[in-house]
Amino acid sequence: MTQLLNPGLWKRLARMSAAELFDRGRQEIAKRRDAALHRLGRHFEGDAPLAAAPARAHFFFEPDELEDRAALFRSRFPEEAQALLARAERICRHRFDLLGYEDVDYGGEIDWHFDAVNGRRAPQKPWHKIRLLEFEEVGDVKVTWELNRHQHFFTLALAERMTQDGRFAGELVRQWISWREANPYPIGINWASSLEVAFRAMSWLWARALLENCPHLPGEFRVGLLRALALGARHIETHLSTYSSPNTHLLGEAVGLLFIGTLCPELPAAARWQQKGWRIILEHAEQKVREDGFYFEQSTYYHVYALDFFLHARILATANGMAIPVALDRTIEKMLELLCVLGRAGEPPRWGDDDGGRVFDPRRNQAQHLLDPLSTGAVLFGRGDFKNIVGGLRAETLWLLGRRGAEKFDETPAHAPARTSAHFEESGIHVMAGSQGPPQQVVIDGGPLGSGTGGHGHADTLSLHLTVDGHECLADPGTFLYVASQGERDAFRGSAAHNVLLVDGKDHAEMGGPFSWRARPEARVEQWVTAEEFDLFVASHDGYTRLPQPITHRRWVFYLRNRFWLVRDVVVGSGTHDVEINWHLAPGLQPSATTANVLRAEVSARSALAFVAPDGHDWEQSLESGWYSPAYGKKIQSPLLRFRRHAQLPAEFATMICVTGALAEAPESLLRMKGPAKGDVSGYEYATAQGSHVLIFSDSDCVWKLGSWASDAKMFYCQRARDGALQHFALVQGSFVEHDGHKILFAERRVTRCEAWQEAGGWRVSCPAGESVRVAEQLEKAH
Repeated sequence: MTQLLNPGLWKRLARMSAAELFDRGRQEIAKRRDAALHRLGRHFEGDAPLAAAPARAHFFFEPDELEDRAALFRSRFPEEAQALLARAERICRHRFDLLGYEDVDYGGEIDWHFDAVNGRRAPQKPWHKIRLLEFEEVGDVKVTWELNRHQHFFTLALAERMTQDGRFAGELVRQWISWREANPYPIGINWASSLEVAFRAMSWLWARALLENCPHLPGEFRVGLLRALALGARHIETHLSTYSSPNTHLLGEAVGLLFIGTLCPELPAAARWQQKGWRIILEHAEQKVREDGFYFEQSTYYHVYALDFFLHARILATANGMAIPVALDRTIEKMLELLCVLGRAGEPPRWGDDDGGRVFDPRRNQAQHLLDPLSTGAVLFGRGDFKNIVGGLRAETLWLLGRRGAEKFDETPAHAPARTSAHFEESGIHVMAGSQGPPQQVVIDGGPLGSGTGGHGHADTLSLHLTVDGHECLADPGTFLYVASQGERDAFRGSAAHNVLLVDGKDHAEMGGPFSWRARPEARVEQWVTAEEFDLFVASHDGYTRLPQPITHRRWVFYLRNRFWLVRDVVVGSGTHDVEINWHLAPGLQPSATTANVLRAEVSARSALAFVAPDGHDWEQSLESGWYSPAYGKKIQSPLLRFRRHAQLPAEFATMICVTGALAEAPESLLRMKGPAKGDVSGYEYATAQGSHVLIFSDSDCVWKLGSWASDAKMFYCQRARDGALQHFALVQGSFVEHDGHKILFAERRVTRCEAWQEAGGWRVSCPAGESVRVAEQLEKAH
């Protein structure tokens, strides 16, 4: 009754369509009906298989291919094969690797409702009455569910196939029987998520395929497995997350239906399950993947999660003669292309939530494993650039595509993708990439905080992620936990955990529940310019306009390719506020101060990273310890560079980030420019042993003057030799530049961008087609 009087409930109901109201109502009735039937003694066994089974279905391999595939696995991946056998021995002792937790001991008799990490046991009651996010009631449901996905059955089944001694098959059967006895439908936490039921069903089907014709399996196991799969499919179909979680939950459930419906044709409802699962998968690919290729939840991990689901479903459908729409392949390839771009210099950024699970191998759940789908994509689409970035064949590709897939991977010529800057407009992803020397790349998050209520998004708007020469340098800290007794969930998804600016210690998004945000910032990309030798990104967000004194944060990022990034943070508003800028460095980096304003860290044998703050700045600067979570449930310390100031607004701060080595120059100092000024303008001069770089930014469209420079450009850059000679300059959104009262660059009207270089024959000028800029005659004569 209390729930019925809740005005929030009625508001939610009013927003629902008739179809959603009907579907949710049907599911509520089904939950209670099945619980009542269980109390009356009903035993839910699942449909019996048909007496006359249809034609045999095809898994990712046929029974007569198994020995060859297992032998190929051992020859191509000898270390993985050895580790798998060792892991199978531990599983027989009921010791499991779950998420980021290793060697978790479940004792002599596995309690399938127990979170052994936190010592909590979920109650034995109808699944819909269990409070999944209440730590005191269930512990961390992720831990319990990870065990109950039964993905370790693959390990046991493959170990049995490789050894054929009966021990591993016997352990698998004992665990399966134990699980069924401990989880009568619909009782317990392991029926509370249709996605988890789908994962478990797929694990059982992998085990069945690997143990085909195994003499150590009891005859009743196969029939019992079919009945259990039928019950699982019934539950998934009844409780699809069509409206509650229309994301990877719904997608994974659809893949589960496709697997059961395709691979168990002897079940009466198999054809319906197959068709329904395939339809949802195709709709999901069409509706939930943005046009630029990024999955709509705005999380890198969930992008890969969805990609895994699509790849497995697509390959299984092909093996069973189902028509593959061209649009599905194009969607999958776009998702792979985006992942390839994100991984060109090393690990991709882990924006948003990190679920900790994988569709195939749950151990491959860290940042360095996010590129795995490129291995299968290289084979399916003949892409040498995918092969180049992933580096080598993955075992998953072998099991999905067999010997011919491995051969095709080997035959595909690898070629490095173009190291060019790029942006993905719908997702707000902007990539600044170096074209020469050790690979280096900054990725900027200028997109939305997820979709809907932003359940898997983090407060990381305008955050930067930097990789250099295969090493993560500026890091996203990950997720750590979904459910905990302390505030770890909020700490890892809050603004302070990311490479962003904070005002008054507040997140720039307002948290709702553990998987929702009440107020989300809207990012507005104001400039994205990519030229021959520089990139410019300018964007703002309104996350702090909700404060009593509304504030706007604007971030400028200028990249002189292969040399440095200058990040200029501007806080516009009124009053006095605490402003804080955080730079989270990756674990393993050991930064040390070389001067008061220069912090340096070795990255590799040929590269180092330097952070340069303006000389004489009045911000508090500190090097502290932050947190980094390499996998769900695990956290380690990492370096954190922090700048703070109690500032009267408007205020700004600039940070220079340099990669030394290759073409880069060793930094000496960064100075904020002073002297006569006109207009809303700010400038910095960056000095090195080779010369200096001047950068001037205008926060208005008016003509400005700063020191010896004047222009109407939004951004002006100039490189000078040690003797003061001009070598390279550029402008954005301007029509002229003056130096010491003399025009050195001019156009009839504002141009989008322009660059000019001193060369042997004079000055070379570059600007977009249809735009024209001239270098002053006296400058030409001077050179």
